[in-house]
Amino acid sequence: MLRARIRRCRTRASRVRGASKDVRKANPVRSTKPQKRHRPLLALAVVASIVLAGCTGGANAPSEEGLGVDVGFLPSTRDMTDKTDQLISFWNGTWIAALAVGAAVWLMILVCIVVYRKRKNDTRLPVQTRYHVPLEMMFTVIPVILVGTLFYFSQESTAVMQDTSEEEDLVIDIYGKQWSWDFVYTTDGVYYSGGRVELTGEVGDEEQLPTLYLPVGQTVEFHVHSRDVNHALWIPAFLYKVDMLPGRTNVFEVTPQREGTYSGKCAELCGEYHSEMLFNVEVVSQEEYDAVMQEYRDNDWVGDLPGELGREYDLPRYPAESGSEEH
Repeated sequence: MLRARIRRCRTRASRVRGASKDVRKANPVRSTKPQKRHRPLLALAVVASIVLAGCTGGANAPSEEGLGVDVGFLPSTRDMTDKTDQLISFWNGTWIAALAVGAAVWLMILVCIVVYRKRKNDTRLPVQTRYHVPLEMMFTVIPVILVGTLFYFSQESTAVMQDTSEEEDLVIDIYGKQWSWDFVYTTDGVYYSGGRVELTGEVGDEEQLPTLYLPVGQTVEFHVHSRDVNHALWIPAFLYKVDMLPGRTNVFEVTPQREGTYSGKCAELCGEYHSEMLFNVEVVSQEEYDAVMQEYRDNDWVGDLPGELGREYDLPRYPAESGSEEH
C-alpha cells in the first residue's frame, strides 16, 4: 500500500513538471531591456524633432505683405498701425506653440505604436497599471502651464489693443445702422452720412460705398455706436473688431501708419442686407485729409448727427453721391 501511494505521488509530480515546461515554452519570458532594433527608430524620431524645430517662418521666409508666414497669412502688415505688430507676433506665437504641441503628441503616439505593438505569437497580456502618479501629474501640470501662458499673452495683446491712454489727435464717432454707416468727425465738426448701396457685383461698386478718411500718423480715438440693432465694426487690415451695441458706446484708439485704401465691413449679422454693409477706409496725408474736411464744410455737412436709437430719424442731408435710399 505504501509503495503504491509513493508511485502515484511521483506520477503526479512528473505531470506537473511537464505542464510547467509546456507553459514556459508557450509564454517565454521577455527581457525588459530595450531591444536593439528599436534604437534606429528612436534616433530617427529625435532627428526629425530637431529638424522640425528649426522650420520656422519670419525673416527666413519672406513673402508678399499680408500673404505669407511672416505675418501669419493675415491681411495686414506689422507697420499697418501702431498695434498690428503686437497682434501679429501673438498670432504667430500661438500657431508655433500649437504646432509644437501637436508634433509632440503625434511623436508619442507613433513611438507607442511602434515600440509597444503586439508581436507575432505573443499571447500574453501587457502589464495592467491602474495608475501612474508621475505620468498623471505631467499630463495635468503641462496643460495648465500651456493654458496659463496662452492666457497671459492673450490678455497682454488685448490690453494693448484696448489701451486708450495715449493723447488722441482727433475723435471720430461711427454709427452703424441698417444697412450703412455714419461718420462724424467730431474734432473737425463735420460728418458724412451714408445710405444703403445696392451691390451688383460689377466693377466700380466699391466707389459708391461710404468712405472713412484717416490722416496717416495721427492717433484717432473712435467712439462706436449703433442706431438700431447689433452691428460690429471690422477693418481687417487693422486686425481689430469692435461690437456696436444699441445704448452703449465702445471706444478704441489706433494710429494708422501706412497710406492706402482698405476695406471695412459689419461683422455681425444684422438683417436682410448685412452683406452690403461695407465701407472704404482711406488713410491719407494730413493735407488730403484737411481738403476732404473742407469739402464737407462746403457741402454744408457741418455739425453733428442725432444719436438716438431707432431706424427712423431725420438727417440734415445725405451725400448726393451715395445714390441710395434712406432708412
